[in-house]
Amino acid sequence: MKFETVIGLEVHAQLSTRSKMFCGCSTDYANSPPNTHVCPVCLGMPGVLPKANHKAIEYTIMTALALNCRIPDRTKFDRKNYSYPDLMKGYQISQYDAPIGVGGWMDVEGKRIGIERVHLEEDVAKLIHKGSCTLVDVNRSGIPLMEVVTRPDISTPEEAREFVGRLRIILQYLGVASGNMEEGSLRCDANISIRANGQGFPKVEVKNMNSLSGIYRALEYEERRQREAVEKGEKLVQETRGFSEEGVTFSQRSKEYASDYRYFPEPDIPPLALDRKWVEELRSCLPELPDSKKERLVKEVGLSPYQADLISSQKPLCDYFEICLTENKVKPGEVANWLLGEFSHQINQAGTDPKDCQVRPHMLCELIDLVASGKISGTSGQKVLGEMFQSGRGAEEIVQERGVYQITDEECVRAVACEVISQNQKAVQDFRKGKTQVLTFLVGQVMKKTQGRANPGLTANTLTELLK
Repeated sequence: MKFETVIGLEVHAQLSTRSKMFCGCSTDYANSPPNTHVCPVCLGMPGVLPKANHKAIEYTIMTALALNCRIPDRTKFDRKNYSYPDLMKGYQISQYDAPIGVGGWMDVEGKRIGIERVHLEEDVAKLIHKGSCTLVDVNRSGIPLMEVVTRPDISTPEEAREFVGRLRIILQYLGVASGNMEEGSLRCDANISIRANGQGFPKVEVKNMNSLSGIYRALEYEERRQREAVEKGEKLVQETRGFSEEGVTFSQRSKEYASDYRYFPEPDIPPLALDRKWVEELRSCLPELPDSKKERLVKEVGLSPYQADLISSQKPLCDYFEICLTENKVKPGEVANWLLGEFSHQINQAGTDPKDCQVRPHMLCELIDLVASGKISGTSGQKVLGEMFQSGRGAEEIVQERGVYQITDEECVRAVACEVISQNQKAVQDFRKGKTQVLTFLVGQVMKKTQGRANPGLTANTLTELLK
């Protein structure tokens, strides 16, 4: 059979507001004891009245605009009714038929993915399972939760992964959400179905995907499972499936329809009129977004498309890069190479963020200048950078203390080169037979004897001259 895969995504992002969606409780609950950031509103006590968070609405409008959505003149909140232990009220305040953003799009690898809607709701409590018990932590309940719903325009697990990755970058550029999937700040559900020979089959919702790789693995497995089932003549049913650490999906429950939630307008929050002037002010204040930044880094800064893509896809690294450019004494391409190479390696090892590390942009530029001017070798520069991360000291200070200035004295390099040649006669003979690649080996031997301090270019030229 000829199969076609159809995927639609529902991406939930916790917004970075200081207070919850409908009350004044702090959203900074990550390291707090359970049930300490709560009040009668998020506990769902009788008689309480919710009040919509203005900043959360603003952040949702900004996101919708960044995703090329139309912002209607009017929006409203609705009650989504269902019973589950993480929902104290027995309903969730969400949006149904009047979302904040509609009809947008995002280009992913040359393909346009439609955005059905961008709406706002409240997060639910967190369930903690311990043996036969389930505990409820209400700290998360009421956190502003924005949902981006795509049209079923995605055809492969790779496209789904790429879409969520690009959306996360946009949210970080806007400053509206951290996008941290490991902490649950960004969560994704996917509706996936297949078509074969023009016949469509029931869609399946897949949950519990908590990383970009998890999104790919879950959808790749589910796509294969559905195709194999159809080929065997088995019946597919509309259901919700979870994704396990073992890399398989498993049935959880039958899939609900919108009518099952018995939506009706939230009686305690009146409909909201979205002032056009305010919306246009937000549009004019949007920051430079990743695609535009990548284009500028290539055309105006002079980075290669590859460098620009990697730099622009990591906002903290891109911010650090642009501060480095204000130093004026280093070339953008050299800065990009260091940031994408040894700097990123050190950042990952330290488990920190570029803005929080001890190596400030001017310090990195000082190191790059030492390497570019030939005062120290690239190998020594990498070692110096590692010590800078550990100690927070400047490159010049470490270089002077360690005495790792590059050897550029021709006579000194010649003396070491002669010694290497005398100790490696077989390599010399191979070179004379036309095996010029042994020159790389001999250069390495000189570097080894000088502890990486010999100037590589001078070393290669000197060896070539002596060998000839």
